[in-house]
Amino acid sequence: MAKANHGIGGLVYDPAKKAKPAELNVFIALVIIVTAFELIGRVFMGDSFLFNTRENVDAIFNWPRLNIIILQVSIIGIIAIGVTQVIITGGIDLSSGSVVGATAMITMSFAQTAIVNGNPNPKAIFGDWPMDLPVIVPVVIGLACGFAAGFINGALVAFTRVPPFIATLGMMVFARGLSRWWSNGNPVSFPTESFASIGKGMMPVAIFVSLAILFHLILTQTRYGKHCYAIGSNEQASRMSGIQVGNHKVLVYSIAGMLAALAAVVLSSKNLTAQAGMGVMYELDAIAMAVIGGVSLQGGRGSILGTVLGALIFGVIISGFTFLRLDAYYQEMVKGAIIVGAVVLDQWRQQARSKG
Repeated sequence: MAKANHGIGGLVYDPAKKAKPAELNVFIALVIIVTAFELIGRVFMGDSFLFNTRENVDAIFNWPRLNIIILQVSIIGIIAIGVTQVIITGGIDLSSGSVVGATAMITMSFAQTAIVNGNPNPKAIFGDWPMDLPVIVPVVIGLACGFAAGFINGALVAFTRVPPFIATLGMMVFARGLSRWWSNGNPVSFPTESFASIGKGMMPVAIFVSLAILFHLILTQTRYGKHCYAIGSNEQASRMSGIQVGNHKVLVYSIAGMLAALAAVVLSSKNLTAQAGMGVMYELDAIAMAVIGGVSLQGGRGSILGTVLGALIFGVIISGFTFLRLDAYYQEMVKGAIIVGAVVLDQWRQQARSKG
């Protein structure tokens, strides 16, 4: 039965016209990209991108490469989870990469150990600064810094009517300057073992996946999530229905700031150092991951699942270019094309939806 009467007034429901989930299209794109690298590898290099070809290894898949794919996008993926929520509400956050840099510097200065190989820490930026603090101290301070940055962004957007682009652009410049001022541009290194364990091994992946599951449930099952979609779809109608739009925007930007700060904690722990240049271009990568995953730049649509798939596409492309032994600057060129293509794709989706 292709059609069925539904409702009143002769309305007809046609199952064939039911819209497919945006995540399905993203997943298909991911499969196509993986297949393309696999075919190129086998035809031109005699090697497999996805599968293991070593005779002395019993595993079917190339697990080291699969681990690297998810590991190299997990930290930016944490940022993308927060950026996704901001975009769903109709906003944008250009400050997350700079917040990573500033938060990493501040966090690492509280995570330093006093003694390195039996000698005083050569990277200690303050002589009388307390060291060997419990790991909870630098983590909480880092999250507080991210919360403060996000809170300021949200307050500017919600209560001063400054466009999100301008508000977060200002925070981007301020936070990058703060990261350079904090230690006069010098790196901060040698954390305690407990702090270093945060980013060890596959811990960044575990943190990313856990946060993705948590915020997927929050966006789909809670009032917070419903308000995010409502504000992004029609802010005026949301305000008239009783939603505290301003307060909710402040909350969303604050959460995005905290997630950027958490990414900084994981990144500095993984690298065992913090530098003022950390996080450069992370905000654009995070936005691209979200848009590729089906989040509309117009607000009101998108999902954490789609963003995760968008992150995987980024990881596959980067790993695929490395597999093909192409220079790093090709990766930057392709990433730029992906960002533009993601916006164009979003515009096409908007037009198709309006015509439908």
